[in-house]
Amino acid sequence: MYKLLLCWRYLRTRWIALASVVSVTLGVATMIVVNAVMAGFSHEMQSRIHGILSDIVFESHSLSGFQDPAWHMEEIRRAAGDDIAGMTPTVAVPAMLSFQVRGQWITRQVMFIGIDAATHAAVSDFGDFLQHPSNRQQLSFDLREGGYDTQVDAGGENGPLRPALENAGWPHRRDRVEQEKIWREQQARLGGPVRPLDQQVDAVLAATEDQTVPPPADAPDFGDDDDSVAAAGPIDPFKAARPDEGHTMDPSTEQFTGIVPGIGLASFRDRLGVDRFLMLPGDDVKVTFPTAGTPPKAVSNTFTVVDFYESKMSEYDSNFVFVPLEDLQRMRGMIEPETGIGSVNSIQIKLAEGADLDTVRDTLRKAFPPELYAVSTWRDKQGPLLSAVDMEMAVLNILLFLIVAVAGFGILAIFFMIVVEKTRDIGILKAIGAGSSGIAGIFLGYGLALGLVGGGVGMALGLAITWNINTIRQGVEWWTGQRVFDPSIYYFFNIPTIVDPFTISWIIAGAVGIAVGASVLPAFRAARLHPVEALRHE
Repeated sequence: MYKLLLCWRYLRTRWIALASVVSVTLGVATMIVVNAVMAGFSHEMQSRIHGILSDIVFESHSLSGFQDPAWHMEEIRRAAGDDIAGMTPTVAVPAMLSFQVRGQWITRQVMFIGIDAATHAAVSDFGDFLQHPSNRQQLSFDLREGGYDTQVDAGGENGPLRPALENAGWPHRRDRVEQEKIWREQQARLGGPVRPLDQQVDAVLAATEDQTVPPPADAPDFGDDDDSVAAAGPIDPFKAARPDEGHTMDPSTEQFTGIVPGIGLASFRDRLGVDRFLMLPGDDVKVTFPTAGTPPKAVSNTFTVVDFYESKMSEYDSNFVFVPLEDLQRMRGMIEPETGIGSVNSIQIKLAEGADLDTVRDTLRKAFPPELYAVSTWRDKQGPLLSAVDMEMAVLNILLFLIVAVAGFGILAIFFMIVVEKTRDIGILKAIGAGSSGIAGIFLGYGLALGLVGGGVGMALGLAITWNINTIRQGVEWWTGQRVFDPSIYYFFNIPTIVDPFTISWIIAGAVGIAVGASVLPAFRAARLHPVEALRHE
């Protein structure tokens, strides 16, 4: 009992112990917050990676792919059995996406992916990342009559708005056709040259109000005169974005093959987290891609944007473009003319609940020749990235644990000072019958008390910061006027956190262990003191 009383007395009355408690508290709180944030980021990243990639990817080494995907899927199911929950064929090739913004062509390198609209969403979270509610239920490559999401879902109910999407779809397409028609008629009456609408939006508005506005001196001449413009009938504002064709389509009622680009290709996010759109559903784009022949040839086709894909993983949102599988097969020459059987270069596989990824992967690798096919899990596809994140978390934990280790050295120094200062008290305790183990127990108990108090307070502080980290972030941003967490980089608006009880347990155990370990040497020295030597000068 005397050991507990002395430990409690030293803990209450010696202010120097407060420094040790504060050191342990800050170290534990820091490790809890950092681990929670890192776990949140890692989970978000893996969820987004897995959202676009199926559990297992069965693919060809060649862009030309392999024939008869139905036969391959049957063989895959025969090899893996009940572990297969669903499959869908895809074609993926590198391509160049081009579109016009205010008369200037913008070209982006993309991964052009042909998917089966009926089955692709069943093997991944692709449908959840689309911007139209109906497409999230069942993807259609037909343009919608509006209804696109105008609020960023990552921001919750109070998330930033996207007013540009309010009129997207057929309303945007019809409005653009009508504006182009009015503008050209206005130019024809003024006798000025006809320029693309995107180059002269302001001039159109001015000309509507003031009939005397002259055309700019540097306006390009496309060879249209008043009579030809007046007799041309309905004007096609998308003509510049597609090759010459025999059929003259009416863009106000017709569309090209639908395409779903990543939202990062169609927009950019400013420093305030507001999305600025370069194109909208209803606009046309041109894609240049290689054929499946040998040697491959570059071909181009025009597509109509029908929706946006937003996984909130910038690597995907600024690179992936999706089109109907059959259309891409036809455009690339991947359909056998005699049999009508198409080719694909990958099959996305979703496993049944409880199936082991690595086991199914190894089974398929044995069933198919590796010279022709590559079989990998979604983790294998992103192995370097996931390994880098794990290594970063491990190194960060080691560095942060050194903070607690520094607190341990402080406890060691403080306890040695207490042993020297309390030499007489130790001698008296031994003289009245206290054993060496009892004396050592006082200091070990004192170290244990410091570790428990510091760890407990640190856990409470760390959890409080973790659970309110976004409120704290907003307060810091308001006070400093600077963004602490930039959504233009991370593409979500709240700092993700995951509190893992196991992680908290080993952090607390480590802190208590360091505190107790730092008190071992002082306790051993105090236990070895002889009462006569301790009281010689008293």
